[in-house]
Amino acid sequence: MSRLSLTLSRALEKGRAARPPVTRAGVLRALLRKRATAHGQGAEELEAMLREQILLSLPIERGE
Repeated sequence: MSRLSLTLSRALEKGRAARPPVTRAGVLRALLRKRATAHGQGAEELEAMLREQILLSLPIERGE
């Protein structure tokens, strides 16, 4: 096996490695970062869309 083939094989193996499951907190963090970037760039439509997604990703506590 050539050196290039070995390097590509290892890269593919790493890409297939198990990733930790995505959590609600992780999704919320990513959405908040994206919204802040959209705000900084003046992308009002994108920021509004991200705000809606953020609201949907917030945990909901049901009252008794």
